[in-house]
Amino acid sequence: MEVEAACGDGVVSSSNEMQELWPLGEVDQKGTRFPCCIVWTPLPVVSWLAPYIGHVGIAREDGTVMDFAGSNFVSVDDLAYGSAARYLQLDRRKCCFPANLAAHVCASSYEHSEAGTAISWDDALQSGARRFEHKCYNLFTCNSHSFVASCLNRLAYGGSVGWNVLNLAALVWLRGRWLGKMAVVRSLLPFAAVACVGVLMAGWSFLIGMAAFSSLLLGWFVLGVYCFKGLVC
Repeated sequence: MEVEAACGDGVVSSSNEMQELWPLGEVDQKGTRFPCCIVWTPLPVVSWLAPYIGHVGIAREDGTVMDFAGSNFVSVDDLAYGSAARYLQLDRRKCCFPANLAAHVCASSYEHSEAGTAISWDDALQSGARRFEHKCYNLFTCNSHSFVASCLNRLAYGGSVGWNVLNLAALVWLRGRWLGKMAVVRSLLPFAAVACVGVLMAGWSFLIGMAAFSSLLLGWFVLGVYCFKGLVC
């Protein structure tokens, strides 16, 4: 297999030299190894009411998953809230790995330097982990999506340093893959059960309440990310 080379719009290692990227291993769904993947798992209770809300982690090149699992704690190889249900493997060729910090020449070099640069995929994840080991976990202001988004900004994935909890969640849901039929059942059956029981006990107004809950959650993150910058990290 040929080694990959970092390339693409705004994705360069230096003006005259491309950094080599070694081939990745295959995704091992049974062995919970997801090289350079974002993984997603449902959250207890919250995902029962809003199934698009979940917990995410990001894997190193060897497939080991890292996730912001609690205040001052980044878990390694032990995804909080259960095994992954969805995954999305990212293309390292869409990342910016400067050969050295002085030779940073990508299109978003200034913004990338502010977000924190990295010389490799694993370096970006380790830098992100060190930062979040000093942060308090909060579902509404600083959660697992914040950690993964921070790592993507350090990678300048897709030439962007504007990753946040919203566009990350959209990326996982629009492009991610289910890990089999049982993963779908485990993720969506509780929501369906709660909806059915709620309608039987409270009528269709229960569904209106669930929709309002989802709208409030979405509205909070939109305000926190785009209107009051810094409110949601």
